[in-house]
Amino acid sequence: MKFKFKSIKKEGGEVVGVRESKDKFSLYEELKNEGETLITATEIKKAKFNFVIPFLGSVPEHQKIIFTKNLSAMIKAGLSLSKSLNILKKQVTNKNLKSVIESLELEIRKGNSLSEACAKHPDVFSKLFVSMAKAGEESGRLSEVLEIVAKQMDRSHTLKQKIKGAMVYPGIVISVMIVIAVLMLIYVVPSITTTFRDLNIQLPFLTTTLIGMSNFLKNNVLLVLAFIVFIVLFFYFAANSNIGRKISNFIILRLPVIGDITKETNSARITRTIASLLSSGVPYSDSVSITREVIQNVYYKNILTIVIERVEKGETMSSVFMENTKLCPIFVAEMMVVGEETGRLPDMLLEVANYYEESVDQKTKDISTIIEPALMVLMGLAVAFFALAMIKPIYSLTDSIQ
Repeated sequence: MKFKFKSIKKEGGEVVGVRESKDKFSLYEELKNEGETLITATEIKKAKFNFVIPFLGSVPEHQKIIFTKNLSAMIKAGLSLSKSLNILKKQVTNKNLKSVIESLELEIRKGNSLSEACAKHPDVFSKLFVSMAKAGEESGRLSEVLEIVAKQMDRSHTLKQKIKGAMVYPGIVISVMIVIAVLMLIYVVPSITTTFRDLNIQLPFLTTTLIGMSNFLKNNVLLVLAFIVFIVLFFYFAANSNIGRKISNFIILRLPVIGDITKETNSARITRTIASLLSSGVPYSDSVSITREVIQNVYYKNILTIVIERVEKGETMSSVFMENTKLCPIFVAEMMVVGEETGRLPDMLLEVANYYEESVDQKTKDISTIIEPALMVLMGLAVAFFALAMIKPIYSLTDSIQ
């Protein structure tokens, strides 16, 4: 059970917070053992309607990166973990992150480790974060490891933002074009259609097509809206199912340009994650296993599953990547071979990650450059379609008068 409680310390200070316990009596006993006296405890009940909009109640990635960097710097400066968390709690503006830090501080004061505390918030701290924090605690290099985690998160977030950024401009332009086209079909075309009908002339194919689209939209607005909602929901749930994920991943990997970017993005993410884990002191097999959880693409997950099986048999990771050069460029496997032979695998993997992150950055810039003229051509074709559909009947009318 989760309680919002108020207690008093022996020295007289008041404590207000949120805590999980078996029941109120157990909460009272726990606080008593910690030198506090429980005053009030109110159970926080879960809402019956449990549908959650993904972006509500979450902690933005950049907030987590800043938190990790600051925590690393404070520990490196000699502050205790609980003191560092107390300071960060006062600095953050995001309410959800503030609540999480309060929970972490409470767990640390109870004697739990940072990794154990973070593991209780899987929606905020990934398995990668928890595992690396644990490795840092065991090796006595927590501040260094948190710095590595922050860099890993930062590079991964930057890569995502660059890819998303390349898609924003065409997405906005195409959306605006669709909205304008729909408004013209519903409000503009019907008035012109009435004029053509009164003139009693034979209409060209383009014009009849446009009028047909306009009539259908005007007479079936609710049906069209319902269909759009259905399509969006269908693709959303399909993309989150195992079969839908496989199909979408298969299609994306085979698209021109986008497929190459996807391959390089996944290669960079795999190599950087494994390198970060290995350099933090996480065992080899655990590093690959955690990376498999981080990677979203089904086909790359399968490669890492095979890696785990082969490594347990005494084979090398590079041998698996050599067999899957259609998904991972040959450069990845070759650098792995060098790393395994020289005993510098984390360094080689970081080199690969840096190379492909720069490559993806350049390709996303190239896509933006190519997309602009392509969108201009698309807009020109759309305008030409409307213009021909409207002007051609007028020319037909002129010819008939002559």
